[in-house]
Amino acid sequence: MDVDRYLARIGLTRRPPCTLDGLRTLHRAHLLAISYENFDVQLGRPVTIERAPIFDKLVNRRRGGWCYEMNGLFGWALQALGFNVTRATGAVRRDSMGDVSEGNHLVLKVALEEGAFLADVGFGDGPRDPIRLAAGPFRSAGFEFALAALDERWWRLTNHANGGAESFDFNTEPADEKLLADKCAFLQTSPQSPFVQNLVAQRHTPDGLLILRGRVLRRVKPDSIDVQTIESGAELVSTVRGLFDLEVPELASLWPKICARHEAVLAQKPEVSAASK
Repeated sequence: MDVDRYLARIGLTRRPPCTLDGLRTLHRAHLLAISYENFDVQLGRPVTIERAPIFDKLVNRRRGGWCYEMNGLFGWALQALGFNVTRATGAVRRDSMGDVSEGNHLVLKVALEEGAFLADVGFGDGPRDPIRLAAGPFRSAGFEFALAALDERWWRLTNHANGGAESFDFNTEPADEKLLADKCAFLQTSPQSPFVQNLVAQRHTPDGLLILRGRVLRRVKPDSIDVQTIESGAELVSTVRGLFDLEVPELASLWPKICARHEAVLAQKPEVSAASK
């Protein structure tokens, strides 16, 4: 871990202290600087949970990543800075999918003097701030969320109303790294995986979120949503470059697949607008 190079990547010139304010500064800076994206999965390129390739991709090559990469890099940087960090198990849509979802998300628990906090820069459209592990509603960057204790082990984070996945569960015990690696492999290869089916990019902005799913770009604010449909492969590449700060010209080769998926979903749910895809 080259901490200073990572800090430069997220726009910081000084090492924040190992305090709640320091964690909050790092969390926000990471989300505002690095986009969530699954482009390598769409392009058929292997994605790993190993730290060195993740650092090279997100820092040296200035790409984004999904949860295993975003939280993998962030947790590694926090440890190098002196924070007490635990890589923990997340489970997106565990409420509907059950235990099979365990390990499909990586989260971080950070122990501070004020208590334990959930740090998650890998959910895409989740909270911009680290969240104290305490049940109840809370607001982050103007969006409304909620945290609930399900039992002695599991918590549930309910996403804001205009988010993608409605919720994810997590526990704060050290994750089974083999489970994470297996789920990482499954999610990038299985035809049933939403990451195989759909191109996704998400980025926090000072006033809200940018969410690209296939051909549909949404600009989401706490009080409004603006929807745009991408019309060509060239426009897709330029949108990704201009709004998500990602230079991936190879995405143009995916345009036929993206269009086919777009039409298939609309055919399955004709009453649902493309904005929800």
